[in-house]
Amino acid sequence: MKYEIEYIEKIAKILIDNQLSEIVLEEGEQAITIRRDLCTAVPAVSPVVSAAPVASLQSALPQTKEEKTSSKGTPIVSPMVGAFYAAPAPGAKPFVKVGDVVSAGQVVCIVEAMKLMNEIESEVSGKIVEICVEDGQSVEYGQVLMYVE
Repeated sequence: MKYEIEYIEKIAKILIDNQLSEIVLEEGEQAITIRRDLCTAVPAVSPVVSAAPVASLQSALPQTKEEKTSSKGTPIVSPMVGAFYAAPAPGAKPFVKVGDVVSAGQVVCIVEAMKLMNEIESEVSGKIVEICVEDGQSVEYGQVLMYVE
């Protein structure tokens, strides 16, 4: 089955309307994943299995909000799947909040994966301009956690 652009756009609309983060479609040897960054409104399509018709879909969809607006700053992304924690302990003061100035190497949050607490550090110095996830929310590998300007 060849996935038509109109079909993909309908699935992407379902993704947005239902506030889903990902939809996986599989048919025989073809498969695609439609995933959206929770900080953006437009989903991105990435091939799961190498198939020529599927691989060309990425370039056919419009650019994501993140690609269009580089003025948000440098994204800090999750290096793993897990749970996002803004503070070192329940009820404790968060590591950072919007407007805080951070330096490179400063811990900005924790991602818990398999009962291990992984401190996430900022790779750049600057001001936190947006925090894209809620405390305790599940995050995926590569998901934008916050932006530093």
